[in-house]
Amino acid sequence: MEHEGDVMPVAVNDPFLDLKYAAYMFQYDSVHGKFPGTVTADEASNSLVIKDGKTEVSIKFFAERDPSSIPWGSVGADYVCESTGVFTTTDKAKAHLGGGCKKVIISAPSADAPMYVVGVNHTKYDGSADVVSNASCTTNCLAPMAKVIHENYGIVEGLMTTVHASTATQLVVDGPSKGGKDWRGGRAAIANLIPSSTGAAKAVGKVIPELNGLLTGMAVRCPTPDVSMVDLTVKLKKGATKDELLATLKAASEGELKGVLGYTDHAVVSQDFVHDNHSSIIDASACISLNDTFHKVISWYDNEWGYSNRLVDLAVYMSTIDK
Repeated sequence: MEHEGDVMPVAVNDPFLDLKYAAYMFQYDSVHGKFPGTVTADEASNSLVIKDGKTEVSIKFFAERDPSSIPWGSVGADYVCESTGVFTTTDKAKAHLGGGCKKVIISAPSADAPMYVVGVNHTKYDGSADVVSNASCTTNCLAPMAKVIHENYGIVEGLMTTVHASTATQLVVDGPSKGGKDWRGGRAAIANLIPSSTGAAKAVGKVIPELNGLLTGMAVRCPTPDVSMVDLTVKLKKGATKDELLATLKAASEGELKGVLGYTDHAVVSQDFVHDNHSSIIDASACISLNDTFHKVISWYDNEWGYSNRLVDLAVYMSTIDK
């Protein structure tokens, strides 16, 4: 609804909610607050009617388990965001096409679908793929900053740690982890800092091929509900002082990557970035340098809201190519 004129939601599918429960979930959010409008469950049309004071949207509600059974075509849905975390390969995600949509965007990394990060490589989309990936929220934070640093100074190698908010895959109290392989992942999310693996840094090599094999990383899951932070430590080919590096990142945030890359020199903390729609916000006062070729760059991201905005941006861009 914030992209009125560019894109509007027409339907949602969730087999685990009924219509009234979906309306409740939209109206109230523990992180982003109460929706500043009205949400009504229209049972006659099986739709959510959403009003925000200036716009009214009717969103058809489906509850199908099989993606190919969702009648996207009946509501004119051209682009579908596959956000279950289950159908992340091209073969699985393309089942949505059977319901009448034109393209599918996977909201997660994919083993085989072309991967695009807005502001980094999204303009390489040529319309030939029916299924694409929007990468992960962490890759969306890391890739823009890595792009700027590499294009200006060259990255020899780097390590990333994402200090990441808890997610729905974790458990509230200790128990068997989902799948049973990640033992630490089964420990209580509300009581621990939990080291975890992530492919986000390696995925940067898929969207910036010159960095393939030069970056890797890990995650530390934290007992907070939203907003995460990337800690990127890099060795540069071309030396730069901390001030020079920060000036370059700031210039990019005000120029080519405006709206994707943000920049702040305030004394901020994670809660200050709830509902921030940037992919990545450089925290200038938290960055440090050992010397001109060895730097630690800190960047924040709302792993829910920022990433969701990029899903919409990617769909909008794809629509200009698919005409």
